[in-house]
Amino acid sequence: MSADNRKPNYRMDFVLAAALVTTGLVICGLSLAELRTRPPQQLAQATQPLQSTPGAETKPSAPAEPVTTGARPSSVPPEPARPDAEAQKAGAQPALPPAPAEKTAEPIKQR
Repeated sequence: MSADNRKPNYRMDFVLAAALVTTGLVICGLSLAELRTRPPQQLAQATQPLQSTPGAETKPSAPAEPVTTGARPSSVPPEPARPDAEAQKAGAQPALPPAPAEKTAEPIKQR
């Protein structure tokens, strides 16, 4: 294919691209002009303002949140997950179930 045959195709592509860019700029300009001519719109509130519940005056308010110091409570001593043998004889139950037995297979044969 020679360069002379491709020239009309490039010219047509360029004209089409220029027309699309011009159309986009015109639409953008018209939109901006319309935004400037309109008065600013007021935004509506999405939810209704909070109203008190009927009879709220007679109901007690929620209790205050307890103050946390971040320290562990000293009244509850920590307990191990698995008590020792003496404690188990006395009736202490382990907190976790016993671990499953290891599965063993035949040893790998040397080659």
